[in-house]
Amino acid sequence: MATERTDPYKSFRFRVEIQGIQVAAFSNATIPEESMDAIDYREGTDPYTRRLSGMPKVGTLSLKRGMSSSLELYEWWLLVSELGAGAPGGRKNVSVVVVDDAGNDGARWDMAGVWPTKYQSGDLDAKGGDVLIESLELALETIKRAR
Repeated sequence: MATERTDPYKSFRFRVEIQGIQVAAFSNATIPEESMDAIDYREGTDPYTRRLSGMPKVGTLSLKRGMSSSLELYEWWLLVSELGAGAPGGRKNVSVVVVDDAGNDGARWDMAGVWPTKYQSGDLDAKGGDVLIESLELALETIKRAR
């Protein structure tokens, strides 16, 4: 019986979709980690503890790209920093999509209730020749992996 070969995705072929923002390519995206605490529980006079699952938690999404004349990410940060994440347009849906070798969508992470918690312009260095990097850290409410 023959098995179908499935090659792993490459980490450099991806795109980021941010609701309502047309953004050029990102050079780096760090997918948030998902975790759950194990809670020790002992009932009455039971001599042993049991482990129960706690609330699921999700980390932050980190994005980096070469800085350009586009102000869309900075304006989103500014909106949330001045009016809060609950302001209209403060929370957005974001997807990170990995693209396979044939150019088709592969793995996809859909995130809801996303808002910026940190914005950073890169370091300037007159002696260097590196691209100026713009960074954004995003908090999120939920994450779901498709594929």
